[in-house]
Amino acid sequence: MSTESPRRAGAAPLLLAALAFLVSGASGLVYQVAWQRILALMSGVGIYSIAIIVAAFMAGLGAGSHLGGRASLKIGPRRALLTFALVELGIGAFGALSCWLYYDVLHRRMPWLYASAWTAGVMHFLTLAIPTLLMGTSLPFLVGAMVGEARTAGRTVGVLYGINLLGAAAGALLTPWLLIRYVGVRGSVFWAAGGNAAAGLIAIALYLVFRSRGAEPDAPAPAEPEPASAGETQSFPLWMGLYALSGFCALSLEILWFRLLEVAVKANAFTFGTMLALYLLGSAVGCLLGAPLVARLRRPLRAFLLCQCALLAYAGLAVVLLAFWPLDRFPLQWLAGYWRQPGGFNLAAGASDPASLARLYLWLPLAMFGPPTVLMGFAFPVLQRAVHDDPRTSGHKVGVLQAANIVGCVAGSLAVGLLALAWLGTSGTMRLLMVAGAVFALLGMRRFGARTPFAPFLVALLALAVMLPGQRRLWLRVHATSDARALVEEDATGVSAILPMDNPPWRVFVGGKSHSWLPFGGIHSSLGAAPAVVHPAPVDVAIIGLGSADTAWAAGCREETRSITVFEISGPQPRLLRRLGEREDLPDLSRFLADPRVRIVVADGRNALARDDRLYDLIEADALLPDVSYAGNLYSREFFAQCARRLKPGGVICTWAPTPRVYAAFTRGVRHVVGRDDVLIGSNEPIAFEPEVWKARLTSPAVASYLGPRAVAHATSLVGQLRPRNLKGRVQPARETNFDLFPRDEFQTPK
Repeated sequence: MSTESPRRAGAAPLLLAALAFLVSGASGLVYQVAWQRILALMSGVGIYSIAIIVAAFMAGLGAGSHLGGRASLKIGPRRALLTFALVELGIGAFGALSCWLYYDVLHRRMPWLYASAWTAGVMHFLTLAIPTLLMGTSLPFLVGAMVGEARTAGRTVGVLYGINLLGAAAGALLTPWLLIRYVGVRGSVFWAAGGNAAAGLIAIALYLVFRSRGAEPDAPAPAEPEPASAGETQSFPLWMGLYALSGFCALSLEILWFRLLEVAVKANAFTFGTMLALYLLGSAVGCLLGAPLVARLRRPLRAFLLCQCALLAYAGLAVVLLAFWPLDRFPLQWLAGYWRQPGGFNLAAGASDPASLARLYLWLPLAMFGPPTVLMGFAFPVLQRAVHDDPRTSGHKVGVLQAANIVGCVAGSLAVGLLALAWLGTSGTMRLLMVAGAVFALLGMRRFGARTPFAPFLVALLALAVMLPGQRRLWLRVHATSDARALVEEDATGVSAILPMDNPPWRVFVGGKSHSWLPFGGIHSSLGAAPAVVHPAPVDVAIIGLGSADTAWAAGCREETRSITVFEISGPQPRLLRRLGEREDLPDLSRFLADPRVRIVVADGRNALARDDRLYDLIEADALLPDVSYAGNLYSREFFAQCARRLKPGGVICTWAPTPRVYAAFTRGVRHVVGRDDVLIGSNEPIAFEPEVWKARLTSPAVASYLGPRAVAHATSLVGQLRPRNLKGRVQPARETNFDLFPRDEFQTPK
């Protein structure tokens, strides 16, 4: 009778295991993107909230890797394969229930659990613990099943991990472009759960094949790996430390690259998933390229350190070239023209303008981080080549090393997201990473001598730390201007700029895209003034989104108003407006900023309203393009219903309704509505339709003096077009409505 174990059965089992791990990787990234979106409803979409969610996700993976590695020591290869299968099925079972748990139970029924930032952070760690722990155990168990010889461990582990990264890249790309776009968040998660089920069934089938062939043989004897050069054998704790520092650098670079590219491509809902897919694809390519080569390496430590030095040097050089290369020369001349545009690239133009799509979503990110991510991936099998000397401990070592790497990643996420971006900005944080690269170079010089490539790398990294641009130069470059009058600022929450233009004189940019302009008096003034005069006496006003402050300023036109609370997610925005108001002749802006009624709160407006027990007479979200990332949170039926619950008796909410789906979401979430097709005002009680009274309020001496003739004219035209919206018996089809878990307009879902 034949007695086989998976780790000795040849190439076919490895291919089947790789297929299972490919699907598992895709499912994992779908979960990460989908769960992050749901959890952000509870704690906000700001950088601090997202950093904590990412840290919680990765902390679970790290703990799972460590536990899985230890558990793999106690079981044979065939049982490890069965355990991997059960883990995948467990992840799928949790995934199938996750939207119900996270959204229907925790978000809708227990929002008090997320009443503060601290409790929200604790809840994120607790609620992500089970699925991420299971995810983290999958690689150690699969490695424990498939690694049969120490000399081939680097190749086997590298192939498995590279295939998993390929799946992850596919999941990151498919989630925004296909899954959320066509089946929503809940549907995406169900597809991911199906992927885990498929991975588990593949592993069970493989397990049954080996079981049918006979009992598992005794564990193989330790195989001697190919000897390393003298002085190359390193302690396992050293490799753990190096891999942790590598993880810190990798996650830090990822945050910085995505911050730069967010502004450079004028990000929309598809940007994050696309960039993440390319990042993971680069790592996968490096891993798969390195896997068949590492058996020949006699100095894995040298190769690993060179990879770290090279990828960090490339990252720094790319930013230097971005900041100092002439804008009128290839390859920046096209990008410079794009950066000067107020708006960004629209997905609808993708089919008709593939060249622009490729420049923004392929060539630019690949130039920024393609080679470094390949080197990151290549370093993984190099690391495995160095540490594996016994197939019986392969799963344990992989798990412990992954845990160390993830500890570094968590530290990078928290350090950069919560501290470094606020204190040092993108340029300063990149300088810090050049110093980290110098640590790798110094270690290489100590181990292998000064007459090695490490000495030039040390010089280059320190030189790049000096050459990196300052904050102002970097961000003005990505806005394609060097005008001395331009204002630009970055903190952890984002990048904002106010740039001089010909017409209008000043334009406000957030994340590279123009959101408003100065001076006041246009459509934003109308959107602020109209609901203020529809309400008989709006005492307390809340505005989500500051922009140029035009909407919030106009909403304060009534003498009856005593407080105006403005929630703005971009921290630099109010500071830039104050600097502009102090320097330029913009009396309306200066008066607004000095108004004692005004309170500007840097926060996710939706989340702040949910936490706040305060009631308002008027709530309005400043006009926001519906395809901006996370715009769906402010154009969903659930958001409008939430606003309605925060109204005083007789209070009103107002929104710009740029699409029929926003219109449908508003009229589903609010009981009584007046408006025109693109502007809606709603209330929990019937709104007295009194257009002449509204016009009289606009033209009263106090309001007219506050707004000025231009704003009064625009607002009068708007209120004259408002009509009652008879909603009795009218039910909009769900496919024509935006929901929290199906933000159709944000992802431009075809009808």
